[in-house]
Amino acid sequence: MKRNLWFWLYFIAAVLLAIYFAARIVMAFMGYGPTSMIRHISISADTTDKDLTTIVAAAGIAPGTHSHAMNLELVNARISQTPGVKQSSVRRLANGNLDIRVNLYHAVAGWTDGMYYYPISADGTIVKKPSEVRGEGIVMFRGNVPNNISEITKAANNLIHVLDYLEWIDDRRWNLVTLDGKIIMLPEKGPDAAIGNIVVLDKKYNILSKDLKVIDMRDDTRILVK
Repeated sequence: MKRNLWFWLYFIAAVLLAIYFAARIVMAFMGYGPTSMIRHISISADTTDKDLTTIVAAAGIAPGTHSHAMNLELVNARISQTPGVKQSSVRRLANGNLDIRVNLYHAVAGWTDGMYYYPISADGTIVKKPSEVRGEGIVMFRGNVPNNISEITKAANNLIHVLDYLEWIDDRRWNLVTLDGKIIMLPEKGPDAAIGNIVVLDKKYNILSKDLKVIDMRDDTRILVK
């Protein structure tokens, strides 16, 4: 008799809990109760030095919005199209709030179309966030760029005081154009070493101060000048 009593007590408690949670779920979907409304949106990025206000604007969600009536795929699509965003995800939490996470492109240089200046990441992605002003001390690229510009960017920083821009020629090698119009034709193999040679030659002979138009370094055995 005692066992039957405990069985029915546990059974009734389980039924009441099931009814309670079912009612909470139904209320949430119908727009009632605290878990049905978005009261807080958390946004996190893989960096701490970025302004995330553009992400907030792209999400376009106001506190008090009905959580379950929202299409999270559309919200994520808007965020992923924000300039500078590489990857994003939007997740609805159990309490009805939203968790937004983004991975951003990290600019290592700049790219210009001749009028505006854009950040560009190490994998050659041009971030559609233009500026009319060229930043100081930034290696600049023009035209098409390959999938990896990290090494050439590091090397080109050694000539940043005379560098105007780098240009990818025939999808195989670089031209370096100086501020006074000189064209340094870098070889396909070892362009970083070629830039190092130019730095040494300039220290010894001031080659970049001479009245030259072209410095051709495509031949490993000799340097041609015009």
